[in-house]
Amino acid sequence: MTRGLAARLATHDRLVEVGIGNRPDVARDLAQRGCAVTATDIHERPVPDGVAFVRDDVTDPDSAVYGDADAVYALRCPPELQRPAHEAARRADAAFYFTTLGADPAVVPATPTTLDEGTLFRATDTPGRGQAAGAGGRTPRDVRSRNGGESP
Repeated sequence: MTRGLAARLATHDRLVEVGIGNRPDVARDLAQRGCAVTATDIHERPVPDGVAFVRDDVTDPDSAVYGDADAVYALRCPPELQRPAHEAARRADAAFYFTTLGADPAVVPATPTTLDEGTLFRATDTPGRGQAAGAGGRTPRDVRSRNGGESP
C-alpha cells in the first residue's frame, strides 16, 4: 500500500520522517530501496532495520536531526504540525512532503499529487539541497537501478 508513496520519496537519498508513530511502512520501504532514513517522534518508537530513530519534537526541533536531509516528510500530518515541519525542512534546505488526515487541509503552500494511497503534498518553497523546485535528487536512471529496473 505504500509503494507509490515510497517511490516518490525515494528520489531523495537522505530523508527524515516526522512523527513516525506506529506506522513505519514508508520508512521501511525507503530503507529497503537504499535510502538513509531517520524517523522522529516525541515518544520512543521501534523502527524497522535500516531506519535510524531520534526522539525529537518538530515544534522545537533539534536542527542537527534535519541538517543533512534532502527531504523531510510527515504522514497524516495535522494542520498544527505542518508549519513546524515545513520550517524544519526549510532551515535544512530540504524538500518537504506531507499527507494529511482525512479532510484536513494543507496549510502551507503546496502542490498536490494524487497517488493510489491518497494525496501527497510537496511544499512549493522547499526545493531541497542541490535540486530545482519540483525535481528529484536523482535521475530516473538512478531510481530505476535502485528499484530493480522499475521506474516510479
